[in-house]
Amino acid sequence: MRSKIVNRQQLNDIAIKMGLRKLTIYDKYNSFLKISQIFGNTLEALVGAVYLDKGYNRTKLVHKRILVPYIDLEALETVEMNHKNKLYGWANKNGKTLEFELLEEQMDNGRRIFTVGAMIDGEMICSGKAFNKKDASQIAAQQAIELLGIADGNKD
Repeated sequence: MRSKIVNRQQLNDIAIKMGLRKLTIYDKYNSFLKISQIFGNTLEALVGAVYLDKGYNRTKLVHKRILVPYIDLEALETVEMNHKNKLYGWANKNGKTLEFELLEEQMDNGRRIFTVGAMIDGEMICSGKAFNKKDASQIAAQQAIELLGIADGNKD
């Protein structure tokens, strides 16, 4: 459960719900930053700053002020976090070959950005971009799950 709460995407969603997008100074014209985890990183930095400035006991209040209002713990219990495993399970069940392929590695403002494609039976069905290959492949898998209707069980 802890890993679901501190997941990159979850932290990003919480930060946006909290309004950190409005408070974060970033290059609004950089299209990659719009899909990155910059706001989740901002949230982590904020919690770290509270810890360094006020100590552990005051930081525990973050639970009451951040986790409780912005996370539905019951709904989070049912969330599938490893999209690649779910997609591999679907592929095995349906006799499909699933591979993830590094499509591109580029530099953007001194940071590497990886693009990974989800390939089913040799055909790329979608891709994901992130600052590391693991996250890029998870993003690609999540998009594939949505595209194939696997998440709601429409297409087995």
